[in-house]
Amino acid sequence: MVVKVDNTESIPATDEVISEEMDMKKKKYLRGEAANLKDLKDKKLQGQLAVQEELFGKSAAAAAKAEKWLMPSEGGYLEGDGIEKTWRIKQDAIASEVDILSSRKQFDIVLPDFGPYTLEFTPSGRYMAAAGRKGHIAIVDMKNMSAIKELQVRETVRDVVFLHNELFFAAAQKKYPYIYNREGTELHCMKEHGAVLKLQFLRNHFLLASINKFGQLHYQDVTTGQMVANVRTGLGRTDVMQVNPFNGVVAVGHSGGTVSMWKPTSAAPLVKMLCHPGPVTALAFHPNGHLMATAGMERKIKIWDLRKFEVLQTLTGHCKSLDFSQKGLLATATGSFVQVYGDLSGSQNYSRYMTHSVAKGYQVKKVTFRPYEDVLGIGHSMGWSSILIPGSGEPNFDSWVANPFETSKQRREKEIRSLLDKLPPETIMLDPTKIGSVRPERKKEKPSKEDREAEMEAAIEEAKNIHMKKKTKGRSKPSKIAKKKQEAVEKAKKPFLEQHANKKRKPTEETQLPKSLERFVRKKVAA
Repeated sequence: MVVKVDNTESIPATDEVISEEMDMKKKKYLRGEAANLKDLKDKKLQGQLAVQEELFGKSAAAAAKAEKWLMPSEGGYLEGDGIEKTWRIKQDAIASEVDILSSRKQFDIVLPDFGPYTLEFTPSGRYMAAAGRKGHIAIVDMKNMSAIKELQVRETVRDVVFLHNELFFAAAQKKYPYIYNREGTELHCMKEHGAVLKLQFLRNHFLLASINKFGQLHYQDVTTGQMVANVRTGLGRTDVMQVNPFNGVVAVGHSGGTVSMWKPTSAAPLVKMLCHPGPVTALAFHPNGHLMATAGMERKIKIWDLRKFEVLQTLTGHCKSLDFSQKGLLATATGSFVQVYGDLSGSQNYSRYMTHSVAKGYQVKKVTFRPYEDVLGIGHSMGWSSILIPGSGEPNFDSWVANPFETSKQRREKEIRSLLDKLPPETIMLDPTKIGSVRPERKKEKPSKEDREAEMEAAIEEAKNIHMKKKTKGRSKPSKIAKKKQEAVEKAKKPFLEQHANKKRKPTEETQLPKSLERFVRKKVAA
């Protein structure tokens, strides 16, 4: 009997805990406190507002229920006990504590004959493209840990980037960039781009952006094949380029220490900011688009607030590659050493979170976080490596945005949907929230004297060149034609002369006249 009593008492306890948890989640989705409807005299309005408040409560409860059952995972970070530092924890210690599936994500691929390697992940994190400097390109399924396709292009490969899905990718080779499909078949050779050093793909606009060794920035629409823009940066050769995920603006780092931001519809940079006294070596954007990290040759890493274009924090250290994770961790790499900084307090104050050293002598070329996984990919001179960084990835994925488990049918539907939602290049701007807003009416500026004179001269020229019809004998004499043209010229001049005459100041009663003329001024008769 005692056991039964204990069982019956434990059930409502768990129900209470669940209801308390649901109430806490529900508060997060409520729209503030409910309005006091008792003071309303209008019964109809009171009833309408009561129904509305009830709907708000139901929607908040539904959202809390969906969060509980559809978003069960919560992100976490490494925490040290007492004075223990998280950056002292090694990868071997992490691998021994995590589950088997997570420990499989920690590996090293050694390919010394084809490095250094650059890496690129799809937005879902399911597939990875690895490109070796000496011509080796591989497409890897990270879920099954199997190579889908490997090819040897037999020439230098500087960069690789996926297009709208994993079926197509672009590789920046020795002379031109090429587009391949997943089977390794060459589809396009884009000779207009030239010898490209860096590639980026704008997913919402279906634009492939590249910068070549002459400092020319190209935008090509991959759906139509049209070259949207060809811009000369005028700031020299560079291979530092990154796309802001928030607004689609391309940022380019230059050897003079400046970072310029571009859009395809403008021949001049939107922003040109001096970030470092020496060359910019690396560049990265936070997923929210408001933070930018830059690294310079003077051994400084700066974190910028792009809403104010101000430096938030300066970190010490040389860096060849930068990358932000989905949760805001910042990975930096130089030589054979990788550091990860974290804003664990939420105050935009980054501190050292984790460190990792690849084998001595390996030179890291690129670091990139794998989406929706606590994994950091490292491309180096002897192949590529994968290490575990707890808390770097988003724990819950949205299948409408990026689905790691999508089928071929879902992929086709997503491709069609994204093509229908494709944004034109004109929507790329620093503040995309202005799209759809009404521009305030501008006050008409008064034309200057030079503008008025130029307008009058244009009207006179138009009047002089007017075509005269040939009439009967005696009515088309040269004197009459000249007279008519003179009349047309005077008619064209008239509105400008009248406008000028109206602007002349008319004498008023307040105007002070000489004493000798005051007696001629008509005086008002006193009422």
